[in-house]
Amino acid sequence: MPAEDKRWETLQALRNSKKGRLTYDTSWLEDGEDILEQCQSSPKLSVNSAWVLDHLSRPETQSGNDQLPEKSVPSPDPRTEEENNNNVQQLDEELTPERAFLLLSPEATQIEGYVKMYETVHKIKGQAELKHRQELQQKIVHDLSTSSTEQMKRFEESLELKQRQEYEEMRDMMEKGSLEARGRQEKLKEEHRRKAKNMNLKLREAEQQRIRQKELEHQRQAESRDRLRKLNAIQAEVLHLNMQIEPYLKQKDLVGLDLSEYSNRGNQLCSLVSGVIKLTSEGGLLQQEEMLNAERALLQMRTLIAAMHEKIAAVAAEKKRVKEEEEKALQKKQEVKTEVAPPAPQQKPTHKEGLQLKADSSTLQWYQRLQDICNQCAASINDLNNSKDSKVKKIKMDLQKTATIPVGQISSVAASHLREIFDKINNLLLGKQISSGGKLVSISQHPQGQEFVYYKLAEKFVKQGEEEVASHHEAAFPIAVVASGIWESHPKVGDIFLAHLHRKCPYAVPFFPSWKDGLPKEEYQRLLGYRVQENCVEQQDNFLKRMSGMVRLYAAIIVSRWPYGTKQGEHPHDLNHAWRWLAQMLNMEPLADVTATLLFDFLEVCGHALMLKYQNQFWKMIRLIMTEYFPRIEAVTGNGQVGAVIRLRQFLEKSLKQKDFPLPKGYLKPAFWKS
Repeated sequence: MPAEDKRWETLQALRNSKKGRLTYDTSWLEDGEDILEQCQSSPKLSVNSAWVLDHLSRPETQSGNDQLPEKSVPSPDPRTEEENNNNVQQLDEELTPERAFLLLSPEATQIEGYVKMYETVHKIKGQAELKHRQELQQKIVHDLSTSSTEQMKRFEESLELKQRQEYEEMRDMMEKGSLEARGRQEKLKEEHRRKAKNMNLKLREAEQQRIRQKELEHQRQAESRDRLRKLNAIQAEVLHLNMQIEPYLKQKDLVGLDLSEYSNRGNQLCSLVSGVIKLTSEGGLLQQEEMLNAERALLQMRTLIAAMHEKIAAVAAEKKRVKEEEEKALQKKQEVKTEVAPPAPQQKPTHKEGLQLKADSSTLQWYQRLQDICNQCAASINDLNNSKDSKVKKIKMDLQKTATIPVGQISSVAASHLREIFDKINNLLLGKQISSGGKLVSISQHPQGQEFVYYKLAEKFVKQGEEEVASHHEAAFPIAVVASGIWESHPKVGDIFLAHLHRKCPYAVPFFPSWKDGLPKEEYQRLLGYRVQENCVEQQDNFLKRMSGMVRLYAAIIVSRWPYGTKQGEHPHDLNHAWRWLAQMLNMEPLADVTATLLFDFLEVCGHALMLKYQNQFWKMIRLIMTEYFPRIEAVTGNGQVGAVIRLRQFLEKSLKQKDFPLPKGYLKPAFWKS
């Protein structure tokens, strides 16, 4: 820039001047530091400069050239006079004689005085301005403090509001959590109740299972005892038959035969049965196969004895023939005329005159009519039974369960329980919708639904007699009273029930199927009521137990009637049928074991009702049984079959002695229906 160039030119000119080329000796500074310090320090006013300045500021003391205009120096403010005096005093203290520096000229002193006065005035103004600014600053600070205080209050209020809001939110959240917790607690309680209910059901089922197991164990023990008794009877009969060989063996010379083969075989069979007895006595379990072996040994022993008797009879007949021929030859030789002997009287029949070997024609016609009804019903539901359609199969299963499950639940717990079961079965047969397994079931779901339910319901009643009543005789009456009520409202169920009953238990007719030529043995045993599986026939005690259960159910139906019916019509199967059954049974030849067992079961259930209705006629029939029919029962009874005969005899003798047939156990008295 031009100004800078001029400065450099000025400096260059000063450097080239005479003074600029001078050399200075600075060695004197080593001894004169004070002088150098004074030269280098700022100029100082003398102690009298204040007085000079004070007088220079007054117009009357100033002369010509030394007078300054009034406006050039402002007059001191009265308010700051005290401050000025203080400042002057301070300057006097600072400008001590030792530190004073005299000005070289009055003009410089005057200028310096003006400068100092100006600085003082400006200092005073600055202090006033500073004070004013301080006051403003204090005011600003006060305003800011007040504003910050208000803002702090607002902030605290907003903070409190936020805290209250957070508290409300927290409380709402806690209440919501509490409600959810209560809901979960209720759900847990409900789940606990449900689990407790299921546990109780399981416990009841376990208890029922335990009771059933206990009953089955008792039943197995009873069957084992019966089997053991039967085994003992078999051994006794085998030994008895084996003893029949000994007399002929000792008299073989008279007989003319060597019977050692029969004796050895008889001893083997006795040893076989004794081995089974020994195994049982040692704590072993009597297996079915061993029992069958013992029975087979008994049959073989019987066959052996029969064969021996046939052989002895044949030899005796041959001897007799030879003897007769010898006598004839002797008579011819002697030429003696013989007289013709009168014919021998005919052999008496094996059965009493008037007794039958089979049921009378009217009973057989009734039996056949019921079988025809059952067969027609079975044929009418073939489409439903044999359908491959899954929907039809499902309908069939639902109908079968709805009809049969209530029958299996019948018990004498309470009258209301029986009525509930009866109403459910009756409503189903009437075509109403029944709730079963969480869904509604009705016979109207299929055209053959009603016939199907008739058939399955009757079949289930017979099965209950075959199983439940056979194990628990008292169960016959609650089942019978429901069956009687259904029979009264739906007669076809009763007819099909009788048909199923007669098929499984022909002695309920009573009807003893006869042997026909060409009929297989297993099939004939089925006709007699035996169960035959894989050419193996069930044991006699099981057979009698099933027959007893079904006859007891049949007798209970005769003496029971549904108490909530109209009772205006007749009983669907009244006591006349009981009298007919008893009379028909006594008109037929007795069967070993079967006749004695079923007579006892039937009279124990129906005897009291028959006594009340027929009175003297009934007692005559009982005496007839004891005097005329009972010997025939004993005649066909073997050594191992006397249990049923003894039980029947004791029962009849006790009844005749007391002139009373007691009510059977389990009979539902009128007080039961009022509970």
